[in-house]
Amino acid sequence: MNQLNLLYSVILNCLLVLIFTSEFSYANRDFYKILNVKKNANTNEIKKAYRKLAKELHPDKNKDDPNASEKFADLSAAYEILSDEDKRKLYDRCGEECVKKEGMMDGGMDPFASFFGDFGFNFGGQEQRNEAHKGANIVMDLYATLEEMYTGNFVEITRNKPVLKPASGTRQCNCRQEMVTRNLGPGRFQMMQQTVCDECPNVKLVNEERILEVEIETGVQDGHETKFIAEGEPHMDGEPGDLIIKVRQMPHKRFERRGDDLYTNVTISLQDALIGFSMDIPHLDGHKVSIVREKVTWPGARIRKIGEGMPNFDNNNLHGTLYVTFDVEFPKKDFSDEQKEKIKEILAQSSINKVYNGLNSNA
Repeated sequence: MNQLNLLYSVILNCLLVLIFTSEFSYANRDFYKILNVKKNANTNEIKKAYRKLAKELHPDKNKDDPNASEKFADLSAAYEILSDEDKRKLYDRCGEECVKKEGMMDGGMDPFASFFGDFGFNFGGQEQRNEAHKGANIVMDLYATLEEMYTGNFVEITRNKPVLKPASGTRQCNCRQEMVTRNLGPGRFQMMQQTVCDECPNVKLVNEERILEVEIETGVQDGHETKFIAEGEPHMDGEPGDLIIKVRQMPHKRFERRGDDLYTNVTISLQDALIGFSMDIPHLDGHKVSIVREKVTWPGARIRKIGEGMPNFDNNNLHGTLYVTFDVEFPKKDFSDEQKEKIKEILAQSSINKVYNGLNSNA
């Protein structure tokens, strides 16, 4: 009997240790490690990390992984804490347990829905929504600056979404055309189409305000579309349509984009064009592009700065080329005879008076 009591005591202690260890581990999750970001990561970096991992770790995409739901829950909890400034400060100071004690961790938020819409993300498996009836899609243009397309950004949009809610009474639904036979007398009948409807519970449309977060991804191209499933127009007998956000590039005052390449023009003085110069061009993210010329620069001359273009959308480590075309501003004052002679002496050029049509220099 004593041996049984001893064995029971050992098993009970082991269970208590396992429970305590599990709770301790859960209460002290490293959210920075879960999101794979540094502790000094800014909000945009946290959002980008969550968006990337959410698509990779979503349970619908990892049905063979028994821990998929737990991993996704950890990811959602990490985003809930680190994306909120107050919660993050408290977590950095004393950990997850402090956030829970302060009642700041509700665990009920669904950041995935705000990124990808009500019905989550379609991972390319079996199509689950095969109903014939569907509400209309909504297409909306989202204008982005070239700076945002270079560095990436997150934009919140407010969606006043009509949602179907239960209402009193019933309504006709699932109406369809069916063939019916009508008897016209002995040996005579007529076949005709007739509308047949079911009786369904009544519903009404109620506007609900939702905040959706759209990522302007680094290197995104003009016209790129982001789809929010089931955020479009509702359908009384089917499912809502989708909301499609189309990124539109705004004109820029200094750069023109062509694919992953950037083009800009620089006007220099005649003096700099003749003797050389050095200058810095401020780029889209604030860094400086240095240009040094130690030889003559003629009007229309173009130089290339490889790797200073736009980041590639599919691989942000690759960048296009920055093309800089030079214009030369000539002095507007008149020179004295003495100055003219000095200029002739310095340049030592003979006069060139070639007349041609501007299209063929060899004419």
